[in-house]
Amino acid sequence: MNSRKEAAATRKKAKRDKAIRAKTKLGLPDLEHARSAVLVSLRSPESQRSYRRSIDDFVCWYCSEPRLSFNKTVVTRYRIHLEDRLLAPGTINVRLAAVRRLAYEAADTGLLSPDLAAGIRRVKGAKKLGMRLGNWLTVTEARSLWQLPNAHTLKGKRDRAILAVLLGCGLRRSELIDLTFDHIQRREDHWAIVDLVGKAAHVRTVPMPDWVKETLDHWLSAANIRQGKLFRCVCRKGTVWGTEDTEKVVWHLVKEYAGRLGISKLAPHDLRRSCARFCHDSGGELEQIQFLLGHVSVQTTEKYLRCKQRLRGAVNDRIGIEPGL
Repeated sequence: MNSRKEAAATRKKAKRDKAIRAKTKLGLPDLEHARSAVLVSLRSPESQRSYRRSIDDFVCWYCSEPRLSFNKTVVTRYRIHLEDRLLAPGTINVRLAAVRRLAYEAADTGLLSPDLAAGIRRVKGAKKLGMRLGNWLTVTEARSLWQLPNAHTLKGKRDRAILAVLLGCGLRRSELIDLTFDHIQRREDHWAIVDLVGKAAHVRTVPMPDWVKETLDHWLSAANIRQGKLFRCVCRKGTVWGTEDTEKVVWHLVKEYAGRLGISKLAPHDLRRSCARFCHDSGGELEQIQFLLGHVSVQTTEKYLRCKQRLRGAVNDRIGIEPGL
């Protein structure tokens, strides 16, 4: 009797070990299942878009050599492949983060051995040597930019309002196009964008300067918009159509007017970065700027400010212990 139980236990263990060994290789159905699990676990549309592209690129590379096993060595080879394509370290690290997330989900659903997933987690990312320099507008450039659209046309009024909100409130493109009438409220005797859902589903309130509110009101009054999304498409005939605008429209809009001013490589996010810099130069507290932008980490806010070390009038020139005092 005992021998039968031992034989059954041995067969069960052998079957389990065989199943575990088989899970070192993932086919397209397994990868698609793990990919869907990753995307469902992400709440932010931006994160979903980024991870979807990163995972699709990895799956395309992985399936080009179907005999490969999904393990630490393979992911390391994939990192080398990305480096050979001369991608930026930040881009490589985003791609690797998506692959690690793919391994986690595959392990959680029983498609991949937990030991292999742990090994993939230990793959080192690309080293960042220094920091890429972003674009910051000067006060004169920013003022000229948002006042450049023709204030006598419907499209010009909309474009002015979009540029004013980007520069005056420091919003992201996705946050801008999602603005509705319900967001604009009066709080503490000041206009504000209330309960704005930003990146990673973080909720914040953004103060709105009076000049931004006036510019926005000119657009809404001319477009006869009383509810729903604040920004809509404007056709060539100069009339409003549709119920919303898109991020691509905002991107091309910023590029168009920046090109007229002779400013190259200006992106909508550069207006958000410039807003932070203007607030800091005007005496704004770092903590308040962090609240304005909705950053979880203050280090991220400091990067937006592009703080430089100052030698003339340095902070330690006069600290109270100099001789003769």
